[in-house]
Amino acid sequence: MTQLLNGIAPLSHLGVIRVEGEDAAKFLHGQLTQDFALLDMQHARLAAFLSAKGRMQASFIGFKRSATEVLLVCSLDLLAPTLKRLSMFVLRAKAKLSDATADFALYGLAGDTIKTIAGDALPAWSKADFYQNTIIHLYPAAGQPRALWIAPQGSPAPQGPQLDPSIWLWSEVQSGVATLTAPLVDAFVPQMLNYESVGGVNFKKGCYPGQEVVARSQFRGTLKRRTYLAHASSDIAVGSEVFAADDLEQPCGTVVQTAPSPQGGVDALVSLQIAATEQPLQVGAAGGVALQLQALPYPLLEDI
Repeated sequence: MTQLLNGIAPLSHLGVIRVEGEDAAKFLHGQLTQDFALLDMQHARLAAFLSAKGRMQASFIGFKRSATEVLLVCSLDLLAPTLKRLSMFVLRAKAKLSDATADFALYGLAGDTIKTIAGDALPAWSKADFYQNTIIHLYPAAGQPRALWIAPQGSPAPQGPQLDPSIWLWSEVQSGVATLTAPLVDAFVPQMLNYESVGGVNFKKGCYPGQEVVARSQFRGTLKRRTYLAHASSDIAVGSEVFAADDLEQPCGTVVQTAPSPQGGVDALVSLQIAATEQPLQVGAAGGVALQLQALPYPLLEDI
């Protein structure tokens, strides 16, 4: 897989929200699951935007371009409704939100290409700026480092071997870090997607919408679902229900993210009831597609 996951892929499935103004970071700090008040120029944040009931409305990779400008990278299919909803909470804050997708080009970098362009791979959510360009280091996949490159539209693309975008999407699944998309809005508290284990939740920051639900899930032992890596022999759809073979009446999980595997079939992230993981699993009830669970590439954070 080393040679396979190496190169540069354009990322057309992502969009960018710009938050600009002297209160930009403070505003996001009060709305998202991560700490933006203490965010520096050397790091990015994985974060979620929740409903009052603690359910994820969108997920972001957020970072500062300057003291007064924060960019939020999210799934393009969620950008418009998320921008509209977030903007409702600005009120008196000195922050302006806008769709900046057309202003930036986004690329996925993988493998040795990262070292050629930006030096050694760094821990996930580390960030570095190269003139007007930004690189954010991500969770690895299949043993290979990965990064996100954001550049002003019209600037030269990073140079290196081309990586098929489908291989990049597969690496996203293999990393175990889910990106929320439209079929999944309102389906999960962050821990159901392992966000507390991959840097997506800060339990020490102040209030934000849904915080009480997130804290209760973490500290009262009420969390019953986790996200797992899985493989299926044929195509499965995001949002599809997962069933345990011994109970085809009640679903025990949801397909979160999928990508064709270079070795055939489909790899997926699935959010499952922890108790169901010992059972044979399938996507769909009657005539369902069998799922084989695989090891996550990172440990789950069970204790704070």
